[in-house]
Amino acid sequence: MTKFKSDFLQTLHERGFIHQVSDESGLDNLFATETVTAYIGFDPTASSLHVGSLIQIMMLHWLEKTGHRAVALMGGGTGMVGDPSFKDEARKLMTLDTIQSNIDGIKQVFSNYLSFEGEPAKSLMVNNADWLAPLNYLEFLRDVGQHFSINRMLSFDSVKQRLDREQSLSFLEFNYMILQAYDFVELNKRYGVRLQMGGSDQWGNIVNGIDLGHRLGTPQLYALTTPLLTTASGQKMGKSMNGAIWLNADLLSAYDFWQYWRNTEDADVERFLKLYTTLPLDEVARIASGDINEAKKRLATEVTAMIRGRAAAEEAAETARATFETGAIDLSLPTATVTHAELASGIGILAALVTAGLAASNGEARRHVQSGAVRINDAVIDDDKLSIGDNALLSEGVIKLSVGKKKHALIKPV
Repeated sequence: MTKFKSDFLQTLHERGFIHQVSDESGLDNLFATETVTAYIGFDPTASSLHVGSLIQIMMLHWLEKTGHRAVALMGGGTGMVGDPSFKDEARKLMTLDTIQSNIDGIKQVFSNYLSFEGEPAKSLMVNNADWLAPLNYLEFLRDVGQHFSINRMLSFDSVKQRLDREQSLSFLEFNYMILQAYDFVELNKRYGVRLQMGGSDQWGNIVNGIDLGHRLGTPQLYALTTPLLTTASGQKMGKSMNGAIWLNADLLSAYDFWQYWRNTEDADVERFLKLYTTLPLDEVARIASGDINEAKKRLATEVTAMIRGRAAAEEAAETARATFETGAIDLSLPTATVTHAELASGIGILAALVTAGLAASNGEARRHVQSGAVRINDAVIDDDKLSIGDNALLSEGVIKLSVGKKKHALIKPV
């Protein structure tokens, strides 16, 4: 189907979100005639989601924006087990305190995309621990477990890949599929959820929930997945050379977040404008057909504005302009602090690069120096044993470190 009746599915289609739908015409009719409640699950494996989850968050945003109700499901219960989907090995088990702490951190982002206030709220955030934790295991086996075929579960790609590589798949993880399917049914009973959305690697888990719902007497449930998203060069979204691109402000500055999108590959700019911003499609086409560097800046500013606020996005854009176009020292660049005593006695260039977040290790820092990529106050450094002292301080009271043309940070004594 290339033309949907419903605003929601047509929007997702035009902007490139749709990979698979369990029943296109049935789901389209539902969205065209009713206010639909749909959900996406998020595992609390860290205190923040990263850019790889942003496509799912944007789908919930469009769901609400087109007049429907979004449910962001926090996996406080399933997080105790761990999703085995396409993982090389079992995830480390987390304590209840760690899971709750991670959920608290993840919640910070969603208020920028969804409206949880009001009565009734346009969107909901719920925790599957509310119904999974009190389950009676024997009753659950009898009432739910009987509907699952081990033969069919073994056929899912997420399981086959682990078994084909002769990697262990624990019984604990195997239960994840059943718990996720039960989530779908429980969400339908509690909140009238009719659709589960997720990445393409979740298709088997979502279909399990549809089948379980059919056996347990729910209304028809539906599945919708997004394509596996990679950059034009094949890199997985959410990762960079220096680690994950976190969504939470306490883990990644607005400037570094802006820079991640500014460095988008040319071939990805129009696609990312469609997926990660709410700009009208005719404006996206106009921007993408113009100067590619200006298009990248607009992409970076719009994505950053949605998650960090317009003021933070504009400040990041101005910092980049001042740094790259005028060569000025902008004090809003990412800044690492050292003591006056440390600077007076001298800080090794490798340690300084790591401290400033421009290298993940001394080894990586050394490679940057040896390749001629490192500069102090815009002067190229080729000595990996160099010690930086307070004589390197600029009039602004900082030291500017750079790796290549696009990565900059300041060292400031306190």
